[in-house]
Amino acid sequence: MCKELHSSSGKDICDAPEDAQARRAISPVICYPNETLPQPDLTLYQQARDGAEKINEVIVPPREAATFRVNAGQFFRIKSIEGPQVGDFNLWNAADLSERFYSGKTRALHGTHLSTGHRMWSSFPSLRPMATIVGDSLAWYGKDEYGGSVHDVIGTRCDPYTHQLLSGGQYHHCCHSNLTRALAKELGVTPAEAEPHVHDVLNVFMCTGFTKDTGQYFMKASPVRPGDYLEFFAEIDLLGALSACPGGDCSTVHSSDAAQCHPLLVEIFAPKPGALGTWTSPPQNAYDKSHGCHT
Repeated sequence: MCKELHSSSGKDICDAPEDAQARRAISPVICYPNETLPQPDLTLYQQARDGAEKINEVIVPPREAATFRVNAGQFFRIKSIEGPQVGDFNLWNAADLSERFYSGKTRALHGTHLSTGHRMWSSFPSLRPMATIVGDSLAWYGKDEYGGSVHDVIGTRCDPYTHQLLSGGQYHHCCHSNLTRALAKELGVTPAEAEPHVHDVLNVFMCTGFTKDTGQYFMKASPVRPGDYLEFFAEIDLLGALSACPGGDCSTVHSSDAAQCHPLLVEIFAPKPGALGTWTSPPQNAYDKSHGCHT
């Protein structure tokens, strides 16, 4: 039974039941077994990439964000160019911003951190691959002794609302604000109109995990160095936005001007005509959307 309320934590202090050990010993099961997921043809993608030509590049300034567009069947690479720097990445269907990257479902399907062969899945009701990771120069990192790994879909993005809540300050170069300004500029709308389209991110190059004792989200110095990259194949026509996080390599702080920050580079590559053969963009999810309300 719960005997009292702990004065410092506010939690009940309860005696464990007799079968506590047995309850804890129950083996977990995977919520979303992914063996039946449609698999990308990485061999085809690599063959197309080998002959691809660079057609554009975008520099993302420190503590700012920039947008870029990629056609279905093209490749894009996010690259470190001057020093350790992480990036917060948003992705939309270029023709319909309501279809956007779904961080939570991507995490449920692939895990907390992404690498080669994993896909960025879109929001309901489309739920289809938007982009496939085809190259990751930090794949060697794996998982460290703290449980940390790179390219997470855990964190939402640094934002001025949480910053104000925790510190009382007004800071305008959090990744949320950077992405909002960049999207507003791209669309020719006000920040208030653009902000609802900004969503939970893929944290490119960021090294993160959960603490073993408290289960809190942690960050540590990114292992990224100039020349490192994360490369994608565009499964549909895409609008992307990338913020060079004010936390720099996220080794100490974010949401301030204290960290040393560096630019990031986005490069776009087009394969030769016919290099993808009969490949086509994946269709939207086949669920009938009736939700049991058949007439």
